[in-house]
Amino acid sequence: MALSQGEAPNRRRALLAVTPFLLLGLADVLLLLFWGIEPLWAFAILPPIIFCTALAWLAFSTDFLDERT
Repeated sequence: MALSQGEAPNRRRALLAVTPFLLLGLADVLLLLFWGIEPLWAFAILPPIIFCTALAWLAFSTDFLDERT
């Protein structure tokens, strides 16, 4: 469905929905670093965290899920 003149993607709602998951992922990276695991392994999980966060933000901000229910 195309956006009309008065409508805009709901970026604020998407940010509020995705932020807790991003913070949990970053906290996991920090926890791995503080445990003394080699930094390469800690940062190896960072790209999937960012990718999943970006996909979730895109789905929420474009209201992709509204037409699916």
